[in-house]
Amino acid sequence: MKLKVFNFLPLFFYFFIAAESFSQLQKPFEYLDVFELEYAGDPQISPDGDHIVYRRTGFDIMEDKSVGALWIVDAEGKNHRKLTQREGSESQAQWSPDGSKIAFVSAGNDGSEIFLYWLDTGALARLSQLDGSPSNLSWAPNGKTLAFTMKVEGKAPVIATVPPKPEGAKWAKAPRITDRLKHEADGAGYIKPGFTHIFTIPAEGGTPRQITSGNYNHSGSLSWSPDSFKIYFSANRSDNWEYETRNSEVYAISVMTELFETLTDRNGPDHSPKVSPNGKHIAYIGYEDKVQNYQVSKLQLMDMDGKNKRVISSDLDRSISDAQWASDSDGLYITYDDFGKTKIAYMDLKGTIKPIVDNVGGTTLGRPYASGSFSLSANDKIAYTLSHADRPADVGLVTKNNRIPKILTEINEDLFKYRIMGAVDEIWYKSSIDGRDIQGWIVYPPNFDKRKKYPLLVENHGGPVLNYGNRFSAEIQLYAAAGYVVFYPNPRGSTSYGEEFGNLLYNNYPGEDYNDVMDGVDAVIAGGKIDADRLYVTGGSAGGIMTAWMIGKNNRFKAAVVAKPVMNWISKTLVADNYFVYSNYRYPGNPWDNFENYWKFSPISLVGNIETPTMVMVGMEDLRTPPSEAKQLYHALKIQKKETVLVEIPEASHGIAARPSNLITKVAHTLAWFEKFE
Repeated sequence: MKLKVFNFLPLFFYFFIAAESFSQLQKPFEYLDVFELEYAGDPQISPDGDHIVYRRTGFDIMEDKSVGALWIVDAEGKNHRKLTQREGSESQAQWSPDGSKIAFVSAGNDGSEIFLYWLDTGALARLSQLDGSPSNLSWAPNGKTLAFTMKVEGKAPVIATVPPKPEGAKWAKAPRITDRLKHEADGAGYIKPGFTHIFTIPAEGGTPRQITSGNYNHSGSLSWSPDSFKIYFSANRSDNWEYETRNSEVYAISVMTELFETLTDRNGPDHSPKVSPNGKHIAYIGYEDKVQNYQVSKLQLMDMDGKNKRVISSDLDRSISDAQWASDSDGLYITYDDFGKTKIAYMDLKGTIKPIVDNVGGTTLGRPYASGSFSLSANDKIAYTLSHADRPADVGLVTKNNRIPKILTEINEDLFKYRIMGAVDEIWYKSSIDGRDIQGWIVYPPNFDKRKKYPLLVENHGGPVLNYGNRFSAEIQLYAAAGYVVFYPNPRGSTSYGEEFGNLLYNNYPGEDYNDVMDGVDAVIAGGKIDADRLYVTGGSAGGIMTAWMIGKNNRFKAAVVAKPVMNWISKTLVADNYFVYSNYRYPGNPWDNFENYWKFSPISLVGNIETPTMVMVGMEDLRTPPSEAKQLYHALKIQKKETVLVEIPEASHGIAARPSNLITKVAHTLAWFEKFE
């Protein structure tokens, strides 16, 4: 026995020392790790369920941008490889009906084109030579044709004719003239005139053919009839389409004759039509507009001729974001957010629901918002973006009856094997306003010591009609790595809790959602691990609104960072890129009709109360909450001689974190401001 023990001890100590050495190699998540992150997106499973193509997105540290290419993996997790040898961006992979080919879009120096890849030979061919960027690729069931959408550029209005400049003269540039309601978009800037139309192109290559016409946009997803004769889509082709910003209908168009059928006619968004495999039904998503802050999108069903319309998800008080037919046409697989989780479930045509998984997401890296997608094979295998709390999305595979996901990729294992991430806990607490149950999450610093007390950093989500959840967030993990306990709640108005909860902000925003956040702060402090004298708060967009509102209502926080806020609803609703969507849906009427209400809910109305040292941050190219909003807060605080600083981020739109370096800049400045007031 002694001999055996003697022989075992070196082996035991070898493993002990190896484990100790490995743990010493691990360290907290760092700024430059952001450039090492990758995520799987848009997984497309082959008709036979044997292969999955997905878009693998990472970041180029030299170019400071995301880069994405198509990869393929077997359903057993083997033969994981890049699909083609092409350089440049690849996206929108779509399997041919027989599973032998993959159509996709690739962007290069000459623009975006449609390519075709043959699975058996690896051959690659460019099918198109387009003037614009194709979207919504869709195969005809007979495999002979591809449909897609693309913008056809138009001409800007001309008001006056000016004399030509002399040769060589350096005159000012010509004015930019628009007469459109929507003429700019955050992240894109000025929108060139034109309309998006539906095109078809032979699957063997050839000349694209435009099949829609008129001054209307046809930019939604496309679904073919089983006989490949018609395409179903959503659009708004009414005379008043430009001002009906929430309205759309479902249409069918004959590929041969280009004749339209209008299948829906109610006021509200009806979109994402999907034809059943047996050709009997069309499923689509939408609601009848009741003119309120938040409305649940329902799964609808109608016959192929538009008759016998009914709602099949009426018993599910959650918004359906995607629906795909089961191969037997007896039901659909759907995605929806529920209590801060994105779920996939099966719903039969009577509305009976069978949950499958609740961990879809992982494709928004900045903050823990809902995201992700799935696809379905002919034998009802489901490939989806599987979300982790401690890393971005991988590809997962499940079926209706086998709900334990098989994880097919581990594309961040090379990084996270050597990182200690902040653990995430869920918390529920009662609202002091009406006793409602409110959900939130707590993220602890790596190597959290239960014997210590930590500073608390509150992160408010944007939207406000959005939700946070137990999902990966580079920003929040960086906050935790800096030694903060991070609390992020879903106060009233957040999605994934039903229409009544989400609509509590109508004509009341910000309102009792403030109390929900502060109740959460008190609940976290009551846990005993927080130093109540070291509270900090931040948030962007609607989270910036809440942050500004909070420091206007109390002085409990040592410092605040208000990012890309709305400070004045009167100015915001008339200068933002989406200025035309607010009246009546957020507050009754327009600002000139309801001045007192718009002002009452503007955080700038509380600026005289603010004592908290406040950093104000905004992207200099933000069109959604323009820099003029942030400057109103900064200027008001400077006039009052309050401690403040303005951080303007060049070349950043509303999505500051779209560029990795800007995500790092945002977090670094936030932490530096908080550390100044430790």
